[in-house]
Amino acid sequence: MRTLLALLTVLLWANVAGAEEFDAKVIAVLDGDTLLVLRDGVKVKIRMANIDAPEVGHAGMGDKSPNSQKDQAFGVQSRQSLVEMVLKKQVRINSQAVDQYGRTVGLVALDGRNINEEQVKRGMAWEYSHYHSDRGYIAMQSAAQQARRGLWAQSSPLAPWQWRKTHPPVKPGYPRAHSKPATAHSVPTVFYDATCGHKKRCAQMSSCDEAHFYLTRCGVKTLDRNKDGVPCEALCEGGK
Repeated sequence: MRTLLALLTVLLWANVAGAEEFDAKVIAVLDGDTLLVLRDGVKVKIRMANIDAPEVGHAGMGDKSPNSQKDQAFGVQSRQSLVEMVLKKQVRINSQAVDQYGRTVGLVALDGRNINEEQVKRGMAWEYSHYHSDRGYIAMQSAAQQARRGLWAQSSPLAPWQWRKTHPPVKPGYPRAHSKPATAHSVPTVFYDATCGHKKRCAQMSSCDEAHFYLTRCGVKTLDRNKDGVPCEALCEGGK
């Protein structure tokens, strides 16, 4: 019986967080790696997989300029590049997962083009190999660097995860609890384990974000022994 219940749980999570493809219309471009799309009348926020774009304020919608926070250098240009490619167009989303902010993480395609890759090729985003193993993205970034395209024309480009160290996120709806102060690669966090895996102990967790995912999405209560909502205190000491 326990084995059956465990299998059913795995299948349920795979159904909820597993990959799927769907068509949707882009109704807003929030920054160089985040879209708002309309799917069957429902708004869905898309975090483009495998890339990380320079940050901009997220108050702007559609083709309006954002102004809710100080922009990172080249953030506006990166966002505008995405606006020109996909805004008000029907795109194909290949979803990979749902992150801890409730965003669908996925690949965006339009007319046979991989838009995630296109942003890297144009020098409008960094490849984010911390969360993928596709060496193609690394090669695309290297080519953009050598050609000094986009942000690589700057004398000293700063990676978004480094910029976020001194510019904590202030995006509406993004929880501050249970997270360490921003560190390299800590924002955004993306989870690709659709079946939650078999991790049960804090010693198996590589980060506070991963521990929080396993606690809240996978129901691994052993990660929060004192039941205060903060998993693995040794990892998440900065999140209280």
